[in-house]
Amino acid sequence: MIDKKIIIAIDGYSSSGKSSMARALASRIGYRYIDSGAMYRAVTLWAMRNGLVDAGVVDADNLVASLGDIAVDFMPMPDGRQHTLLNREDVEEEIRRLEVSNNVSQVSVIPAVRHRLVALQQAMGKSKGIVMDGRDIGTTVFPFAEMKVFVTASPETRAQRRYEELKAKGVKSTYEEVLDNVVTRDHIDETREESPLRKADDAVVLDNSYMTVEEQDSWLLNLFNSIIAGNED
Repeated sequence: MIDKKIIIAIDGYSSSGKSSMARALASRIGYRYIDSGAMYRAVTLWAMRNGLVDAGVVDADNLVASLGDIAVDFMPMPDGRQHTLLNREDVEEEIRRLEVSNNVSQVSVIPAVRHRLVALQQAMGKSKGIVMDGRDIGTTVFPFAEMKVFVTASPETRAQRRYEELKAKGVKSTYEEVLDNVVTRDHIDETREESPLRKADDAVVLDNSYMTVEEQDSWLLNLFNSIIAGNED
């Protein structure tokens, strides 16, 4: 049992597997897991449902004016996972669809949206004992996190993983569509003005292009244990 709780920030590119590894680590060490990307997806879904997204263009003014009407939270499930709630509705399956993926980067670049969700994320980590993954967790949300990891893999590897995931869920798509989505999101995430995707100076890089799930989970756990051991010295 670990007495000293820390904050673990796992950042990286879309479809790099960071959510799965963050969830697995949180489960093994008894921490709370938060998928920050799911929060942006939920806001994107709300905007799409309310006609504020048209052909990839977001009506930012009306979305910002409506942020007070959008509540995002998480519901723990019996299998240890968390489902995303949008105004108390379970939207976990819907926010993972390609249509949402194709618009989430355009929504997440809006400064007011990021400010609102960053504040909520910081509140979630106030008591520490949290594993949060996203794009700007180690740089903006928790710049003083005790453990920071930046996950990367080639666009082709990430697209293939995402395509297989969607296919397993019965979601119709092609590898080419998914690869285009991955490359487009990378560009938007890296070049946005507000909290762009970048490696924190003190983050440890994990390139999992050729790693098994078991290998990356073991790598993360070993890093966590070494940090905890160092904090106890």
